[in-house]
Amino acid sequence: MALTREQIAGIAALARLNLTPAEIPVYQESLSKILDFVGALQRARTEGVTPMSHPLPGLSQRLRPDVVTEQDCHEEHQRNAPQVAAGLYLVPKVIE
Repeated sequence: MALTREQIAGIAALARLNLTPAEIPVYQESLSKILDFVGALQRARTEGVTPMSHPLPGLSQRLRPDVVTEQDCHEEHQRNAPQVAAGLYLVPKVIE
């Protein structure tokens, strides 16, 4: 699908991109190739293909044991804070 310069300018405006005139042909070619690839994927015949939740059925992910490896440094960090109350960091008011 070949995109026009006007379409690229419109897409750039929606994405809040300030493209220079020299960049438009580069994006025009790149986005056209991407849309051509998406079109090829849409034309792929998938009738009779069973949907998969995982690309390798029968295999599971090897996970490490869920073990705490770090110490709780909450109190140490709060000692470095300028203001603390009830275990919370106090910061200056930003919005009224």
